[in-house]
Amino acid sequence: MTSARFGSVGGRAVLVADSLAGFVDIEKFSGGKLPSDPMACIERWSEVCSLAKSLASAKTTELTPLDFDKLDCPVPRPRQIFAVGVNYKAHAAEMNHGLPKEPLVFTKFPSSLNRPHGQIKLVGEKCDFEAELVAVIAKGGRNISLTDAWSHVAGLCAGQDFSDRALQYANTPPQFSLGKSRAGFAAIGPYITDAATLATRGNLEMTCRVSGEVMQHTQTDDMIFEIPDIIAYLSSICELFAGDVIYTGTPSGVGAGRTPQRFLRAGDIVETTIQDLGTLRNTCI
Repeated sequence: MTSARFGSVGGRAVLVADSLAGFVDIEKFSGGKLPSDPMACIERWSEVCSLAKSLASAKTTELTPLDFDKLDCPVPRPRQIFAVGVNYKAHAAEMNHGLPKEPLVFTKFPSSLNRPHGQIKLVGEKCDFEAELVAVIAKGGRNISLTDAWSHVAGLCAGQDFSDRALQYANTPPQFSLGKSRAGFAAIGPYITDAATLATRGNLEMTCRVSGEVMQHTQTDDMIFEIPDIIAYLSSICELFAGDVIYTGTPSGVGAGRTPQRFLRAGDIVETTIQDLGTLRNTCI
């Protein structure tokens, strides 16, 4: 079954064709039955996915050629951005951390959101890369059970949790949220792929390249806490809302964990690819 690919172009919600060569404007393609606002469409996710089923029969003339450089953030105004630290066994080892007993959660502020192919303005000498699998909530709530968790997910996408390590570790104990929330430090996309029809969602291959060199490579089954675990845990404490974004953790290979350490430099191109979900391409300036 084909998975819906939901994105944003010019601030308007779009569906991307299987060929990735073109897209349709959701409001226009639905004859006005669905809105143009991406956040409003995520709240009506089941209707968006139903519309996506008719995309295969769309006429070529109905498709607009897709330029990946013009894709906007597919979730432009989330109420909440959660992130999980130390959630891959190999990453915990490289950072000399024990395995957490519960998800280690921090936040990235929405003002840090970036476009899938956006630029990253580096600040200081210790800006780092962290490839992540990102889940987007479609149906919110509290106390969501493990068995129901996937039904609350709209879809999955690639993410980059860029981090200013100097700011993150400026004090003792360290604080995470500000060091990970500089302008552009939350790249997600290039589009959201419907989780319900994604057969590989339980174990996806993820790769991060910096200027062509492979820095991170893993399968997501190395996660300590899987997506249902994270949703159940978060919703036992916070109310989740449609459009909330959850960064689920990074694998081993981050710059701070390497010997010698490798931080980002102006001109570096960070490419984050996740199997069946697409590629982010962010240029450091």
